[in-house]
Amino acid sequence: MRIPPVTFALIVATSVAYIVQLAGGLNFVLAFALWPLGTPPDLGPDVAAGSFQAWQLISYSFLHGSFTHLFLNMFALYMFGSELERLFGPRRYLTYWFVAVIAAGVTQLVVSASTGTYYPTVGASGGVFGLLLAYGINFPRRVIVLLIPPIPMPAWLFVIVYAGIELYLGVTGTQAGVAHFAHLGGMMGGWLMLRYWRRRAVAGQ
Repeated sequence: MRIPPVTFALIVATSVAYIVQLAGGLNFVLAFALWPLGTPPDLGPDVAAGSFQAWQLISYSFLHGSFTHLFLNMFALYMFGSELERLFGPRRYLTYWFVAVIAAGVTQLVVSASTGTYYPTVGASGGVFGLLLAYGINFPRRVIVLLIPPIPMPAWLFVIVYAGIELYLGVTGTQAGVAHFAHLGGMMGGWLMLRYWRRRAVAGQ
């Protein structure tokens, strides 16, 4: 089945951005990764740190830490996003995607400020988790198979299990280097967007 236009454009743009990231190296990451708020600390002569800029709340989602990171996110974007774009329509779907991305970014800024950490965040995972939530709500009985272990389960349960895992990993710090709370922030942003649309529909707007 043909990939819908917005999903296709996001996959292509993110893939191209990753190639540019590899070519641009550190300077590209310094400019477009999501950096914590505040003055960059002195990390020593051999370590550079970027500073927060407003555009990073979107640009960070086009960068990725590795090819595997990129592939998994783009596969999930294709898997969940294609169906949701057909359901929402291109404009509403694109709005939903960036609301989830920005919500994830804001969540990561809050977490970084509260923990005093100063590491950049990259990846479209916040948007992907927003899509996952919307998929579970709109197609709750569709069967999804986990990669590891390969266990089939309905979409609504898959969302709950994944959210629970992210919350556990975030609270315990078990899997360092992954923005677990940003993933949950993407889900929360998506949920708020769905709720807003539902209220408007009920109001007849």
